[in-house]
Amino acid sequence: MTAAERTVARIARPLHTHEGAGFPVRRPFPTAELPFVDPFLMVDQVGPVELAPGEAKGAPPHPHRGFETIQYVLDGDIANADSRGHRAVVGAGGVQWLTAGSGIVHEALPTEEFLAAGGRQHMLQIWLNLPARLKSLPPRSQNAGADDLPTVTTPEGARLTVLAGSSHGVTGPFATHTPVLVAHARLAPGGRATFTAPAGHNAVAYVMTGEAAVAAEPVADGHLAVLAPDGDHFTIAAPGGAAEVLVLTGEPIGEPVARSGPFVMNTAAELRQAEKDFATGRMGHMGQVDRTGRTGRMPV
Repeated sequence: MTAAERTVARIARPLHTHEGAGFPVRRPFPTAELPFVDPFLMVDQVGPVELAPGEAKGAPPHPHRGFETIQYVLDGDIANADSRGHRAVVGAGGVQWLTAGSGIVHEALPTEEFLAAGGRQHMLQIWLNLPARLKSLPPRSQNAGADDLPTVTTPEGARLTVLAGSSHGVTGPFATHTPVLVAHARLAPGGRATFTAPAGHNAVAYVMTGEAAVAAEPVADGHLAVLAPDGDHFTIAAPGGAAEVLVLTGEPIGEPVARSGPFVMNTAAELRQAEKDFATGRMGHMGQVDRTGRTGRMPV
């Protein structure tokens, strides 16, 4: 029996908004038409944009609880620090995978060097839900540089970087709590790549730059293709010029989602408790931070 290729169930348009200290983002979800794609809660794209000296902005201290954030820096750099004492500069091609779990206060700011010099900024922020049984996990920060992320080039003209999960014979470095694939596909003109999509898993493809064909359906720059659960693989291609595509697949958690700003829980009562715990300092405090991200520790 021939394996079936998934078809495109819908194509979602992006929302244009601002986050953090006022930097613009392009967001395929959550939107009114697409609240989330279980287990993924959000995809935000910042840039690509050329910034003059002094123009770079970041996200000042803010709390998280109940989910994970994936910060993928393609160009520029970000200095991360949090109330548990973790800090790291994520440079071009690097990733921070932050499991907020029971709650953490976090900031993500341009380094002083990047702020002073300016330059090209491009990054993705992906939110991944946690099941109820794991929302109280102790917070954890995992970091990887560009050299830590496996990359494979296919004969069909695709260069694939795998952040998490396995594809095309390589496995990403990040330990995950639910089965997911997070991959970045760079397609040469005319290039293509085929991804497996296990039965029962959701799958989406977000066109970061250029134009792509997902399961033979044209998808414009900034748009997201949501795959139907009618097959076990799908193909992305760049029939015209070069394109870059974020590929996400994951096993749905299948639980109620209650969300409010930086908190993602299962019930409204849990959200109120999260807000109270943040207000009373139970998620920690930032204290004095060395924003170079290279030395020292912060008090919790």
